[in-house]
Amino acid sequence: MSGTLYGKEKSQEEIDKIVEQTKNSDQKIFPILKPGNWVGLRAGALNSNLIQTEAGQKVVIAYGMDTPDNIVFLTQQHLKTMDQKEITNEAFRNLGNYETEFTYSEALQNKVLTSSGNDFSSERILNEAHMLKAHTMLEADELFVSVPRRTCMMVISRDSDEALLGTFLNLHKDAWEDESYGNAPIANILFTMKAGRITGHIALDNLSEDE
Repeated sequence: MSGTLYGKEKSQEEIDKIVEQTKNSDQKIFPILKPGNWVGLRAGALNSNLIQTEAGQKVVIAYGMDTPDNIVFLTQQHLKTMDQKEITNEAFRNLGNYETEFTYSEALQNKVLTSSGNDFSSERILNEAHMLKAHTMLEADELFVSVPRRTCMMVISRDSDEALLGTFLNLHKDAWEDESYGNAPIANILFTMKAGRITGHIALDNLSEDE
């Protein structure tokens, strides 16, 4: 099987060249959210589970190098010269230093936060310090977080009224179904969060909660 992780299929020679370039690169490594059926998993991409269900992986964390042209995902081949623990540590360190901010949605009575438009906006859900800001801004102990596609994030208090939650779900659905911007899909779920950490998820395909 080809080892291609993005774009058109590449020969083994091209893949080996990419691996060699990334080994000697000063580009930063980041964690990247991907759906459990992402083709890169079959091509040997390094990953760790974020959400595992009885049916299999729902969301995984891949690791990629942010190059000027695109993201080059790290594979098992990189472990010949790179330590996996250090890859993970560096990726999350870079994510912590990646600056994104939350903005109140005036249209939703300042009860919904957005943090979208940057390359790793969605992945910032994995950064506790960033998500603690959302708790503070919404004055909420528990949150629902929507990251349906890469570069997108919306946050709402879990205790919001039914009408506002309905609007939030509609916005999530619109973002999930909208392919026009070319943002890669992550999952049709809501993450539940407490104290800046993911505590579970709600699968919106069947509205069953897994926590």
